[in-house]
Amino acid sequence: MNKTKLARLLLMLALVAGLCLLQPRLNAQQDRPAAPQQQPDVSSQPSTMSQASDPQTFIGKIAKSGGKFVLKDNATKSTYALDDQGKAKQFEGQVVQVTGTLDEETSTIRISSIAPGS
Repeated sequence: MNKTKLARLLLMLALVAGLCLLQPRLNAQQDRPAAPQQQPDVSSQPSTMSQASDPQTFIGKIAKSGGKFVLKDNATKSTYALDDQGKAKQFEGQVVQVTGTLDEETSTIRISSIAPGS
């Protein structure tokens, strides 16, 4: 009987831990980006080619959401997850210019660089 209760307790703890790990990603998916500010030059590329590999520039404020740093773009009302939390941490609360590639499926910017915004 005690083994059954222990097994149930461990299962419940695993479920709670899993939900805690997924919560920031679910928050990021609720705020899907409308469109990046800088439009890539598509004149020399086929229209079927994915733009995810092209570096783009995003301007917004670094904030915490669900325990992780995100970029909030007030102009487009978009929120982007950031892949490099260490780079983002030093700019918490500041308006910045982030250069990187956007993974549109997860709304995550793969950061190349972050600089103070204007």
